[in-house]
Amino acid sequence: MKTAFETYKTPFYLFNTDILTSRISDIRAALPPNTQLCFAMKANPFLVREMENHVDYFEVCSPGEFHICERAGIDKNRIVMSGVHKNPKDMEYAIARYADSIIFTVESFQHWQILSSCAEKEKKSIRVLLRLTSGNQFGMDETSIRRIVSEGPYQYVELIGLQYFSGTQKKSADKLKGELTMLYNLCTDLQNQYQFTVKKLEYGPGLPVCYFEGESNEEETMLLALSSALRSLNFKGQVTLEMGRFIAASCGLYATSVVDLKTNNDQSYCIVDGGIHQLNYYGQMLAMKKPFITHYGKKERELKEWTVCGSLCTSSDVLVRQYPLKGLEQGDLLVFQNTGAYSATEGMAMFLSRDLPLILLYSEKEQFRVARPSLATDQFNYLYSERG
Repeated sequence: MKTAFETYKTPFYLFNTDILTSRISDIRAALPPNTQLCFAMKANPFLVREMENHVDYFEVCSPGEFHICERAGIDKNRIVMSGVHKNPKDMEYAIARYADSIIFTVESFQHWQILSSCAEKEKKSIRVLLRLTSGNQFGMDETSIRRIVSEGPYQYVELIGLQYFSGTQKKSADKLKGELTMLYNLCTDLQNQYQFTVKKLEYGPGLPVCYFEGESNEEETMLLALSSALRSLNFKGQVTLEMGRFIAASCGLYATSVVDLKTNNDQSYCIVDGGIHQLNYYGQMLAMKKPFITHYGKKERELKEWTVCGSLCTSSDVLVRQYPLKGLEQGDLLVFQNTGAYSATEGMAMFLSRDLPLILLYSEKEQFRVARPSLATDQFNYLYSERG
C-alpha cells in the first residue's frame, strides 16, 4: 500500500484481485457442489475482466454495463441481462447479435412483450428467467408469472426458470431458509399445475458485509446458514447465487490524503482530498458509524478524535465523526477498507465538478495496473467553450 501511496496521487481506489479471487474460492468451498455464482457487476464493473475465470455469470442491469462486457470480451453465454427498464432498441441489439447466448430476465408483462416481439422479429430463440417480486417495483407477482407460464410453450422464447432478490445485508438464517422454501414451493406448484419445470433458480441471498467497527461480523455465519438451507432444499434444477457486495467489498481500498487540519469551537476537523462523492458505505448514518481505517503517518503525537470531512462545499460531506487518530498531520494518508463494492460508482461523482479518482488494480503477479486514470468532470457538467 505504501508503494501505491508513493507512486500515485490521491484520492484513488485500489482493488486487490488476489483478495478477490481468494474470496470467491472461500465462498465456493462453503457452498454445496455445483452451486453457481453470478456476479452483480453493478457492485464494481472494474472487476469484470478479472473475474471472468472465477464466476459463472455476470448480471448486467443496463445497456452501459452490457457494453462494458462487450469491450472486456466477456463470453456472452455468461451474461444475465436483468434490469427493471428494458427498451425495444436495446433488446433488438442484444437479440440480433447474441440471442442464443444471453439469458434475459422478465420483470413485467411489458418486458415479456418486448422480448417476445424482438425474438419473433429476428426469428431467433432466447432463454428467459421470470423475476418474482419481493414486494417492490422489481419483478412480477405470481399472477403475472402464472399467466406467462400457462400460455406456453412459445416458439422463440424458452422459459428456463425464476429469479428472486429481496434485499441486502441480511442477518437472519430463518429469512434465507424461508425465501428458499417459498421459491421451492412455487417451483413445485408450477410443475404440478402447468407441467412447467423450473430448470434454473437464480437467487440473490443478500449476505451481509461487516463495514463498521463494533459490529458483529456475521459473514461466515450467514454463508454457512445459506449453505445449510441449500443442502436441505430438494430442488433438482440448477441453483445460481447472485452476489455483488459479498464477493467484492473486501478487495477494495480507498486512499485519501489529509490536506488541512483545524479546530472550530473545540471540534477538531480533518479535511481530506476525497469525500462522500467517492466513498459510500451501506448502512452509514450521519457519519456516526466508524469504518475500518488505516492511518499512514508518523504517529508520534497524542491520540486525538477527529471529524474527517471531504472537499465538497456541503456540510453533508462528513466521512466519519470523532475518529481516534494518533499524531495526524497534513499529508498523511487515510485508507478506508472494504470499498470494493459500490463506492467507485455509487457516490455523487459529478457534484462540484471534482475529478473522478484514479482506479488501480493490484495482484502479486501483475503488480499495479491502471484501470481508469483520474478524469476531469467539468467537461461533462458544462460542454460549451464560449458564449453562443
